[in-house]
Amino acid sequence: MKSNEETHFGFEQVKAGEKAGKVAEVFHSVADKYDIMNDVMSFGVHRLWKRFTLAQTGLKNGQRVLDLAGGTGDLALKMSRMVGDSGEVVLSDINGSMLSNGRDRLTDEGVAGNIRYVQANAECLPFPDDYFDCITMAFGLRNVTDKDMALRSMQRILKPGGRLLVLEFSKPVAPGLSPVYDFYSFKLLPMMGKVIANDEESYRYLAESIRMHPDQDTLKSMMQEAGFERCDYHNLTGGIVALHKGFKL
Repeated sequence: MKSNEETHFGFEQVKAGEKAGKVAEVFHSVADKYDIMNDVMSFGVHRLWKRFTLAQTGLKNGQRVLDLAGGTGDLALKMSRMVGDSGEVVLSDINGSMLSNGRDRLTDEGVAGNIRYVQANAECLPFPDDYFDCITMAFGLRNVTDKDMALRSMQRILKPGGRLLVLEFSKPVAPGLSPVYDFYSFKLLPMMGKVIANDEESYRYLAESIRMHPDQDTLKSMMQEAGFERCDYHNLTGGIVALHKGFKL
């Protein structure tokens, strides 16, 4: 996508070259309250979504995994134990504030020897071809400007046999859920952001960005176009969230 082309930032149309900066402002603003808001706005259910994701990684001792858009490091913390001292976890985020919070959190947890931190854009990942056994990306893909480019970049750095797991907000499929979810997203969520994080607008953007993200089948097709095979997804909590999986064969 060229920088002068238009894309969406929530419901707003902006130049593609401007989106990354606007997203950065959102996450600089919410970084210090990110974990608290995750618990509050999901009523703690995000922990179950992430536990399911970890179970799908298939990680073994000695393997190498990239936690992309890894934020405050909750997945990376668990995966560092799964791959052991002989493995490696790379915690990566485009946002320096989020990555710094992740580093501080994992240091406080005593994780050191098998983890490193890389600030990087998902569209042009600075890693060699065929490098990782697994890539996870939780609640980050919807913020990427050029999702197709990012998926191709992920496919390139996976080893043959490696897997990509994308955990992301998606489209509700349970009967009657959509209107309830819309009320929660556009009325209650910004209010929570204002009270807890002193930032109503960032959480309004969150609700809007979810609505602009591709639905389950569209994202599956995008992964296939990027070269992933055996692509599939699991709807969680009625489709509010979906876990997409694809392999590099």
